[in-house]
Amino acid sequence: MAAPEQKTQEDCSLLPQVHDIIKCMDKDSQDVHQELNKLKTKIQEAREQISTMPGISMSPEQQQQQLQNVREQVRTKNKLLQKYRSLCMFDIPKA
Repeated sequence: MAAPEQKTQEDCSLLPQVHDIIKCMDKDSQDVHQELNKLKTKIQEAREQISTMPGISMSPEQQQQQLQNVREQVRTKNKLLQKYRSLCMFDIPKA
């Protein structure tokens, strides 16, 4: 069973619930309130997921700065990795 924070994109889609509500309205069904409650629940779940996302408390500028920092770290580590590979000190078997 998947953890709640690992929901797929399909799980966050509201269109199926909206479609069900429209179908109930077309049929003059009494299930409209039930379908509306399902939609409200789905929206609340989405809000809860958004509030627990990492970085949500940071401003877009802070997020951009963090992204630049991480990219620079990756570049530095890639350079070091290339440098160590070129030293030929490691016996890397070629598959």
